[in-house]
Amino acid sequence: MRIHDFFQKFEGESFTYNDLICLPDFINFSMEEINLTSKITREITLRTPIVSSPMDTVTEAELAIVLALQGGLGIIHYNMLPQEQLDQVLKVKKFKNGFISDPLTLSPNNTIQDVVHIKKEYGYSIVPITEDGKPHSKFLGLVTKYDYSTLSLEDLEKPIWERMIPVERLSTVVFEEFYSEGYFDLVKANNRLLDSHQAALPIIDQLGNLRYLMTRSDLQKHQNYPLATTNSSQVLRVGAAIETWHDKAIERLAALEKHVDLVVFDTSQGHSSYLVDLIKFTKSKYPHLQIIGGNVVSSDACEALIKAGADGIRVGMGSGSICTTQEVGGVGRAQASAVYNCAQICKRKSIPLIADGGITGSSDMVKAFILGADSVMLGSLLASTSEAPGKCQIKNGILLKEYRGMGSSKAMQKGSSFRYSTQHATIKIPEGVCGAVPSKGSISEWVPCLIQGVKQGFHKLGYKNFSELRCAFLDNKLMLEKRSDGAKKEGSVHSLYEITQDAPPTFSKSHYEDLINV
Repeated sequence: MRIHDFFQKFEGESFTYNDLICLPDFINFSMEEINLTSKITREITLRTPIVSSPMDTVTEAELAIVLALQGGLGIIHYNMLPQEQLDQVLKVKKFKNGFISDPLTLSPNNTIQDVVHIKKEYGYSIVPITEDGKPHSKFLGLVTKYDYSTLSLEDLEKPIWERMIPVERLSTVVFEEFYSEGYFDLVKANNRLLDSHQAALPIIDQLGNLRYLMTRSDLQKHQNYPLATTNSSQVLRVGAAIETWHDKAIERLAALEKHVDLVVFDTSQGHSSYLVDLIKFTKSKYPHLQIIGGNVVSSDACEALIKAGADGIRVGMGSGSICTTQEVGGVGRAQASAVYNCAQICKRKSIPLIADGGITGSSDMVKAFILGADSVMLGSLLASTSEAPGKCQIKNGILLKEYRGMGSSKAMQKGSSFRYSTQHATIKIPEGVCGAVPSKGSISEWVPCLIQGVKQGFHKLGYKNFSELRCAFLDNKLMLEKRSDGAKKEGSVHSLYEITQDAPPTFSKSHYEDLINV
């Protein structure tokens, strides 16, 4: 049945992803032609449509870095002080610098020991030397690890000018020569860096003052991670979650707004005057900030947040594996129905939709995209990776990683009660649980598997990209069917004693309960 006809017929029923199956269509292209580039906000594009959930056992700097390198985006949680959250954001920003606009600099009269301190404290092995030690004053030279790594303790006390490579011996770039029509020619600068055989390329102005620094290590990262989510200066993008309690939100916004690419106002029920007012305030004070509003599950709620100024909408209530909102409050919506209904208004307004919750693997991702999502937000699937901040434990010989809902009592004790509007309640009823998930290894191995599964789904559907899929959605060309219990069983692994090889990446021990023993 055509997608809009399907939901009209079953209006009033709430569907999960597993309740639905998509029908294949004609294929006239190879899988290599599939492009999953999609928007997460009006202005920010992802080459891998995956966003990490802002949970304290899912997203901190390490995970955000690796996910951004894979083409996705990490959202740093707010269960920490604003300065601590800023530190996490800056760690992401400094990883793949592109143009380093504010490099750590020293003066010629500093000692080599000061350079060693920068290496130990910040990880930078190349330090520009300026006349007065300030980042944008007259450039005099560079110190690299080769200039100090084998020195004796006594030599470390010598002044930098004795060991630095003077500007006269360096290849430099004059900023104005590579800058035109509002853009710096990164390709041209990269080629100059390669031709120079230097570890770094100083970019100076016509007066000889240091403007930027480019490093060879970052050039290598550009080549190794072609899908990486970066801004125009080739710096990794990162988002940050903000609570919706007005005073707290204002404090956190002030700390983050100059450094973060987008903010996610993080509340379990986003259809409220509090969030509408906060979005309006933020758009007025920080018009450069991209804002994701939510969580919502209805078209009316989407329309209210879009009208307030939201650049992206986060959809989902109570569908996460560790969320008990629907059980505690009796409020929410099955995720497939929530995504479809919210997509009606998001598509008309050209606002990206993020499907948050209920994703167990690549098949659910494909269904979310068919129903109108532009990206998916993952919690448990990323909490299981080695980059997630959750603690590890071994149980019955299985390596597990801690995973807890932001509505759990432990998370709320650290500050997430604002998300559930229970910060002043005498009795706090948790809307999430604490648990553990089996470790899956690194994101760099896990995310490509998910994306390949999505591509295989797109190929069977007959669509090469999101643009074609959106047109099919709007034109009512997509075909869905409701699955019976028998269909669900038939569509999963069955009639085996055991699986010895090639289990799907989401296959879990609970599936064995449905197997027919031979």
